[in-house]
Order: sequence, then structure tokens, then C-alpha cells
Amino acid sequence: MQAIKDNHQWLMALAVVLAMPLLIDSGSLASEVLIYALAVLGCNLLLGFTGLLSFGQGIFFGVGSYTLGNLLVRLDLPLAAALPLTVLAGVVSAVLVGWLAIRQRNVYFALLTLAMAQMFYFLAYTMTDLTGGDNGLLGVPRPPLSILGVELLSLESPWQFYRFVALCFLVAFWLLQRVTTSVFGRTLLAIRDNEARAAAVGYDVHGLKLAVFALSGGVTALAGGLLAMMAGIAPLSSIEYHSSEMILVMTIIGGTSNLFASLLGAGFYVLSADWLSFIWPRWLLLLGVLLMLVSLYMQRGLWGVLESLWRLLRGRRGAAPDATQPEQRP
Repeated sequence: MQAIKDNHQWLMALAVVLAMPLLIDSGSLASEVLIYALAVLGCNLLLGFTGLLSFGQGIFFGVGSYTLGNLLVRLDLPLAAALPLTVLAGVVSAVLVGWLAIRQRNVYFALLTLAMAQMFYFLAYTMTDLTGGDNGLLGVPRPPLSILGVELLSLESPWQFYRFVALCFLVAFWLLQRVTTSVFGRTLLAIRDNEARAAAVGYDVHGLKLAVFALSGGVTALAGGLLAMMAGIAPLSSIEYHSSEMILVMTIIGGTSNLFASLLGAGFYVLSADWLSFIWPRWLLLLGVLLMLVSLYMQRGLWGVLESLWRLLRGRRGAAPDATQPEQRP
């Protein structure tokens, strides 16, 4: 199972990306799964690998939505230039938030991120020239991906846009896998397990936390920008507390300390919400019950369930008698 964790996660993510068009009829729904999986990857860096329970992921998600929206609507930048600037905006905002938040630990850290999430929400609400206020930033286009005037990929149809989102997701997943399996990633785990001991042996704990905040903010901002392109609007809801809560819930459902679990959590949440909404208008009540069951009986998330099934399967194979060996009689 360790080999699957360390070496094959990207191939598993690729398999899911290739299978979704065969299993899901809607290209927009499939894109939404990967977009939120990107956001959950960023949250998992903080919670799963560093032990930082942040309620401020919606800040970076909203910053990404508004940044990409303004770059495309007001400045008419090409997508190849707008996307890196969107990631940069997420990194800068995350450094600002992290520089203040990492001064505290545990519940005080969580309260600081929650307070800053509310502050950014009211800033977005009042800065109507940039965000559109309560109406959101309307008319976000979906330009083709082009370099030096040469069109590489059209994003006009839902499934064409899905290919672009899948490319962004797989590249981000591969890069983050390199990060988490590096010395930097192992150091983050040491901070998560025992921050005082990591500081005692000489690690710059504050600097490492700030660095992982920057990574998380950049990935989450990219997800927010892609959602704005898909919906054609950067809504005020993208930066409100509910976005942070939803990203955090997806992270816990999938399982922490595992990147592929981020895809599992996002897919479970988005697809369950879509399916339950067809059953009953008050589908959020059903979703709440479903999340309670996950919290009570799947405390290691969906990835933990897969691990248990894998061990059970290997145990049964190991216990099966070898038919090629003669039966031993007393």
C-alpha cells in the first residue's frame, strides 16, 4: 500500500480523469469535480501535511475568481498570461494571511483564519468596481488557450473545457506530489507530528509554514479562477465562509495526508450533491445526514476505506492454501 501511496497516485488520478467522460454525461459537472479537487489539494497541504486547520481557503478561492475574471474582462489578457497571474495573486494573498495566522496555534490559528475570511468577504462586498458586489463579476469569458496568437486548445464546449481543466489538475497534482515526497514535504510532516521538536532540531517552522501557505494559496486560486471561467461569473459566494467550509469538508471526507484522497473527497461531495438535489428540494438535509455517517464510521475518509479493503483483499489472498503443494497428512 505504501507503493501505491508514493509512486502510483498520479496514475490513479489519470485513470479517474480519463474515466469520468465515460461515467458522467455532463462536461460541466466533470469539470466541477476536478476544479474542487484542485482546491482540496491546496487544503490538504495545510491540514493533512502540516496540521493547520484553516477556515480561510475561501479567501484564495475568491481571490482567484476575481483576479482571473478582471484580467479577462477588463484587461482582455490572453489566458496563457492570465492564469499565472491568478496563481501569483493567490500566493501573495496567502502570504499575507499566513504571515498573520501562523503566529498562533491550534484553535487560535483557526479563529484567525476565520476572522480574515470574514474580512475579505466584506471587502469583496464593498469593492463593487472590482468584484461586482452582491451581483458578482459578470461576463467572465472562456477564451481559447493560445500562445503568440496560435490557438492550442478551444474551450468553447463543456468537454473541451474539461480537457483544459484536466490538464491543469494533472500538472498541479504531479507538482504537488513531487513537493510532498521531497525533503520539504517530509519536514512538513515532522512539523505536523511535533512542532516543538521540529523547531528544536533547527527547522525554520514559521518559514516552512509560510511556504506551504503560499503553495496552498496558489493552487486554490487557480481552482477559483477555473470555476469563474466555467460559470461565466465570479460570484460573491466564492469568497464567503461557506466556500472555506465546503473545501474543508471535502478534504476530511476524502482523507488527509494523501493527495489522491483529495480527488475522492471532491468527487464524492460534488456528485452526491448533484444526485441528492434531484431526489428532494431540501437535499442539503440529506447531504448533512450523509456527512454525519462519514464522520462517525469513516474517520480516515474514503482513502482509509480503500486501504482497509486493500489489506483485507491481500490478507485473504495470503491465507488461501497453495493448490500446487501436496496436502500434509499426519
